[in-house]
Amino acid sequence: MSTSIDPGPSRYSFDNDDPESVGRHSHLSDILDPLTFERLGSLGDLAGRRCLEVGAGGGSVARWLAERGADVLATDLNVRHLPLDAGFRVLRHDLVREPVPDGPWDVIHARLVLLHIPEREAVLERLAAALAPGGALVIEDWATEFGNLCLAAPDRETAQLIEEYRDILVNRVLPARGNDPTWAARVHATMLAHGLTGVDTVINAASWPGGSPGAVLIAVNVAQLREDFVAAGFTPERIRQLYSAVRDPRLVVRSHFTYSTIGRRPDGS
Repeated sequence: MSTSIDPGPSRYSFDNDDPESVGRHSHLSDILDPLTFERLGSLGDLAGRRCLEVGAGGGSVARWLAERGADVLATDLNVRHLPLDAGFRVLRHDLVREPVPDGPWDVIHARLVLLHIPEREAVLERLAAALAPGGALVIEDWATEFGNLCLAAPDRETAQLIEEYRDILVNRVLPARGNDPTWAARVHATMLAHGLTGVDTVINAASWPGGSPGAVLIAVNVAQLREDFVAAGFTPERIRQLYSAVRDPRLVVRSHFTYSTIGRRPDGS
């Protein structure tokens, strides 16, 4: 007779208990908040609207929504970085294994979350179903499959180092943890398939000089996933070289392409 085994709580690629996670949330906020705030601001007056912030991380988006008068619930697998006195409610929540918190929701936002979840399409369907009539689902993820990240470098070896890092991260380390580098480009069609309307996508990218949050995030990624990188053949010496390179102002890298997609539940549905 077979026995089912509970696989335990879901796991996100980057652990909030890791000491490096503080810097990670700060860097991501610096990089992504301007686009996110622009997109959420396009939804109109947020005062009094019920907003669900999924995978809230350090809470910068939840705080921004609350400051505009929204009624905000911020959720995450690990809520240790979410302040309890910033004007929004906090809930430890497993998006894969637990139902979407009771709505209906006027706005649901998830940034760099579904990219890392193998059950992403089923989760998106459940999020869409939790919207109030006329409510908006905002999904923002990175499309990471594109190479040629290095725009300028002090030498050929540094440029090759950056591309080696990207190749190992995108094609070996993160896929083993359930990440899909092509997901961001499929969100638009997936929203349409689940009945959302008025779907629109904005795609954003920028250059990151050495020492900027975007460049330093490369080192943070490796620090959090160091064992995986070493197992994939990225030696400790290469890691030391990378840590130095991303702080060199002569290095300029391209960001991943951020796909920000908004879909709306039809009124009266």
